[in-house]
Amino acid sequence: MNTIPFPQDRPLDLIAIGRLCIDMNANEINRPMEETLTFTKYLGGSPANIAVAAARLGLRTGFIGKVAHDQLGNYITGYLVKEGIDTGNIVVDRTGAVTGLSFTEIKSPEDCSILMYRDNVADLKLEPKDVKEEYIRQSKAILISGTALSKSPSREAVFMALEYAIKHDVLVFFDVDYRPYSWNSPEETGIYCRMVAEKSDVIIAGREEFDLMEAPFGELKHDDWYTAETWLRCKAKLVMVKHGSNGSISFTNDGKTFRSGTYPTQVVKTFGAGDSFAGAFIYGLFQGWSVDRCQKFGSAAASIVVASHSCSDAMPTVEQIQAVIDRNEN
Repeated sequence: MNTIPFPQDRPLDLIAIGRLCIDMNANEINRPMEETLTFTKYLGGSPANIAVAAARLGLRTGFIGKVAHDQLGNYITGYLVKEGIDTGNIVVDRTGAVTGLSFTEIKSPEDCSILMYRDNVADLKLEPKDVKEEYIRQSKAILISGTALSKSPSREAVFMALEYAIKHDVLVFFDVDYRPYSWNSPEETGIYCRMVAEKSDVIIAGREEFDLMEAPFGELKHDDWYTAETWLRCKAKLVMVKHGSNGSISFTNDGKTFRSGTYPTQVVKTFGAGDSFAGAFIYGLFQGWSVDRCQKFGSAAASIVVASHSCSDAMPTVEQIQAVIDRNEN
């Protein structure tokens, strides 16, 4: 199977649902958080970053989410509008919820961490009534972020979106996006993420994230082939296991396997690589490319973002990604 079949004649290519927050990236790199004095503000949240990546590459993209009734909420919505992303289904919270903040620490290219403030955040206040069936019906695919499953009512809203997608033959991408501080326990994470994965067409996750979904239900094998067999027996057409700097491996439901490495780059920080990879990989699938070409495109995109101070701002264009591939293959 070289291509993923998408429904045709729909006004939107991709709708993302889930976390909308602010990244505060440390300006003083090679320094611990305790000594960092200044930060730069960017749009953050894995599904938001992927939506930006996809839109910048040319996909017609929308978003379902909730933002705080404050200046940061305005900033998030305004940023998405500037990127050409449809924000008509982003709801403003009126209960006093706040915008989630992620402060990043860049001690070295290999030693980066994130300090997140996620108490009473607006994005986890998304309700089932905020999810419109007609809007999802207008899209070819939906991207579900696992973090949105960590609390109610966002959890129920995601399951509502999932059922609408299945009803209207909208392809389901699932990015597990595991953030331990958002969940009560690893077992809770595994159970709810598994419930979505079982109904997803394309599952994108790291080795540790697949382990989380498999651990509550039997012996943990830490095995990519076992993982692929598990999810391809469900609804999945494609299962991708990410291995960080060691690249990724994809399995398709016609028995094929594809491996991809990484491209050399001057790494500034480690975060953002997965989001840029996912956005570029999804773009490639929409172009009808082979899976291995999509992986290569995603790897090149990731190499650009890890070399930048930002995540959302650094999401590359098609030309920038292709330039990385050409430079390394000639």
